[in-house]
Formats: sequence, structure tokens, C-alpha cells
Amino acid sequence: MTTEDAGDALTEVTAAHDGVLAALDEVLRATAEFYDGLSDTAADPCTARRLRYLADEHLRVIRNDLSRTRNDLADRHAEHPGRSICTEEVPVTERERSAVCACPPRPRTPPVPPPPLAAGLRR
Repeated sequence: MTTEDAGDALTEVTAAHDGVLAALDEVLRATAEFYDGLSDTAADPCTARRLRYLADEHLRVIRNDLSRTRNDLADRHAEHPGRSICTEEVPVTERERSAVCACPPRPRTPPVPPPPLAAGLRR
């Protein structure tokens, strides 16, 4: 993984129109509107205000911090310092190849489905 890879991932999260945080903002605001329309209990307006507060305050802080981090990574051009060139061998001192190997992991084999249940008579 490089700084560019990490920056790209953060771009997907922080994108203004179609990022993960933009989608979360939409969900929080839509849910707040839903609660405003309920008015079944005294707690409904409080819940709506709390959801808007989360979108306005907490989500804004998260978005700003992650955007700054993304911009910082965009200015760097480096490989992950803990990764090395893959030799396809696990050193004796390492528990997993993924901890030191920059190669993508091998595809997982799909799990074997359980055997079919025997169709017997029910009692």
C-alpha cells in the first residue's frame, strides 16, 4: 500500500457528493425529518435534533479531519514503511505473510457447502 492508495480510500470516504460521509449525512438528515413527522411522543423532536446535531457537528469534524489527512497523504509519495518486497516466503519470525508482504492476498476459496440433510420420515 502506498500513500496514494490510502489517499484514494480517504477520497472515497470524504467525496462531497457521493462519498461515504455524504451518504451518512443524507441518512441522518432523512431520519431526522422522519422523526419530525412522527410527533407521537415527546422524545421524537429530541431524537430529530440529536440526529441533526450528529450530522452538523460530529460528522463535520470527522469529514474535516479525514480531508486534511487525505490532503497530507496526497503530498507524499511513499510506500508503506512496514511493507517489503514480496518473496512469497514467510520469515520464521513472522506469523503471517500479510504482515510483511505488499502483494494482495491470495483469493479465498469458497466454503464447502454442508452435505444435504437426509430426507427421512418425521415423527
